[in-house]
Amino acid sequence: MTTSMGMPTPLPRRRGLLVFLGLAYLGMWVAMSPLLAGGFRRTDGRAETGVMEQVCIAVAMSAPALAAVLVIRYIEPAGRGRVRDALALRWPASRGCAVRACLLAVVVPAGLTVMALCISDAVGVYSWGQVRWSGLGTWAAGTLPQLLVSLPLFFGEELGWQGYLFPRLAQDGQRTRLVLAYLATGFAFALWHLPTLLMGGQYPGRPWYVSVPAMLVSCTLALPIFTWLRLRSRSVIPAVIGHAFVSTVSVSMVKEFADRNVRLDPLHMGLFGWPGWIAMGVFVAFLALTGRLRIPPDLTRHGHSGQVPTSARR
Repeated sequence: MTTSMGMPTPLPRRRGLLVFLGLAYLGMWVAMSPLLAGGFRRTDGRAETGVMEQVCIAVAMSAPALAAVLVIRYIEPAGRGRVRDALALRWPASRGCAVRACLLAVVVPAGLTVMALCISDAVGVYSWGQVRWSGLGTWAAGTLPQLLVSLPLFFGEELGWQGYLFPRLAQDGQRTRLVLAYLATGFAFALWHLPTLLMGGQYPGRPWYVSVPAMLVSCTLALPIFTWLRLRSRSVIPAVIGHAFVSTVSVSMVKEFADRNVRLDPLHMGLFGWPGWIAMGVFVAFLALTGRLRIPPDLTRHGHSGQVPTSARR
């Protein structure tokens, strides 16, 4: 049984949300349990990720997508047989829209990262190294394969957060519910990272009472940007690309452009530090004030499926 908007009725939807969160969080904790049991701790922002850590991270990142698929298939009656539609797992409507959406998913995070590093440098917590423009092409060519290889992992996250959780929390797209959906999804997205935060994953050397609030702020600001990419294209794929860029290339930019003698502290540089909060906050405010974070009316009428209206492609 479904509502007139094509969404599951309240009881299955509420049960589905709880099961989704339970499975996503359980999957993260189980995947990270070998590292937690072994006392793993990241204390250096320049340290490379080992094989064991990479395997645990890959398994953990698949949990939200797996949870979403299971809930749609077995708990939400209307979801059976339409997993791809329910999670917006499709390319944007036209080739031109797809190209623009994918370019925005790279250009916007790159611009915000540069803005954050400029802010860090201006207040003296980050120092630019001798950027050799001739070497930037080589660096970019080296990071492209890293970005492409990581994309399947970020499908694991965004099919859960953007494909499943946010649309169901937003429901009819009314302003109050929409704001609550952004906040609730951002908080769920952040707290899902708790096992890695306890090990210094995102904020090396920082205690949990610093890293957890910092991650809450970071995810709450980053999520509307990923949602904007998802809504304007009617596809979760640009959000996946944007998330992958932020977590791989953006982090690499901080290291690549930094003075070799500077200590890298993510809390003071990059998108997930306070300079990045300023950069992302300004951009999110622009998106909100120009109406780009609203859900188009036809999305709420048709359960978040179908083609993107012209008014949404901004």
